[in-house]
Amino acid sequence: MVTLPRLVVAAPASGSGKTTVATGLMAAFAARGLAVSPHKVGPDYIDPGYHALATGRPGRNLDPWLTSEALLGPLLAHGAAGADLAIVEGVMGLYDGAGGGDFASTAHVARLLDAPVVLVVDASAAAGRSVAALVHGFRTYGDVRLAGVVLNRLGSDGHEAMCRDAIAGLGLPVLGALRRHDAVAKPSRHLGLVPAAERRPEAVETVAALGALAAASCDLDALLALARTAPPLDAEPWEPPVAAVGPERPRIAVAGGAAFTFGYAENEELLAAAGADVVRFDPLRDERLPDGTRGVVIGGGFPEVHAAELSANAPLRKELAAFTGPVYAECAGLLYLAESLDGTPMCGVLPGVTAAMAPRLTLGYRAAVAVADSTIARAGERVHGHEFHRTVTTPGHGATPAWQWSKDGPEGFVRGGVFASYLHLHWAGAPWIAERLVAACR
Repeated sequence: MVTLPRLVVAAPASGSGKTTVATGLMAAFAARGLAVSPHKVGPDYIDPGYHALATGRPGRNLDPWLTSEALLGPLLAHGAAGADLAIVEGVMGLYDGAGGGDFASTAHVARLLDAPVVLVVDASAAAGRSVAALVHGFRTYGDVRLAGVVLNRLGSDGHEAMCRDAIAGLGLPVLGALRRHDAVAKPSRHLGLVPAAERRPEAVETVAALGALAAASCDLDALLALARTAPPLDAEPWEPPVAAVGPERPRIAVAGGAAFTFGYAENEELLAAAGADVVRFDPLRDERLPDGTRGVVIGGGFPEVHAAELSANAPLRKELAAFTGPVYAECAGLLYLAESLDGTPMCGVLPGVTAAMAPRLTLGYRAAVAVADSTIARAGERVHGHEFHRTVTTPGHGATPAWQWSKDGPEGFVRGGVFASYLHLHWAGAPWIAERLVAACR
């Protein structure tokens, strides 16, 4: 059992202001001197980057599809070790889950964590009684503990008073009231918000402004008191399995920097526990892999935005093309290993493979089966992952594909020690990936 004050910040729909409120609360409580553990429901990589700036701790994801229901509590306890408060930002609308069902919804996660829910309501286009009707519907529809409301994008004092009076009849507290706040808007592009790592000076200012906005507009004392009503978490903290290995720790270089910002903190923790010396490199800046590199991991991100700079770093591209150790690549990593991206030369680790922007977004959970034996999988093994991109590769798979997950055919590339695919995986749900990758590096 773990004593952990905690809140889930949810909303009726995407675009209501969950990230604004959740990040602002994280920053406001951190400014008070509390150790705040930041979490995000679902496979989102971008919001956790802002959460990390707000709290000084890694932003972590909670997703029962990518890991399991049983791991949600342990993963929360692991990420929140030593924290005074955990704030969990929801995903989409409160009750929106995988395939239109409940599974992996914010409501599902709130129930698994036995956490009170605060509903962020965009009141910009509604009067008081309609806002109250919306809140009433969300309160009575499901079986979560909807414990308070934060009103967002209010137009005036009168608008606020109208909404507060209407909601008062429901017996729910209004814990915050924010005016329209264009000054703290975060820029977006084709896959959502621009990652904090790509605009760090501006992102730091934005997060500070969000913290000030939350402190001025929300009842922090009441929110903290609400978080403390959460019962002890019936879970022991998750720990990555520690491999019984010798003194040698093969060095695994993990891509970072502005072009490769997508990754789960637990993946690197699993590599370290499996016996690896994990180091970072930036393909935009570093002309060589770190000395002694035995394996490479290249996760997701936005290489299409930085294609010219990545291509200009010819020394690193050449070294990766000649690298003979294991390479694991997801999505952006796949594009970087291709021969070209929108006609711009990339590493050519996968000769004959080209990538280009596509007119539509590919997005969704995937239940995948390994097609062949590789450095990280055995033929027939199953994983749960997530796909999120607006690019396509030609061809879509190699002679030996990585995964199969739909009637459309196989996907990805297994070539020697290279494993490259569009599929994003949270390795806490498949810890053998890290163990096998480290073993292959030895």
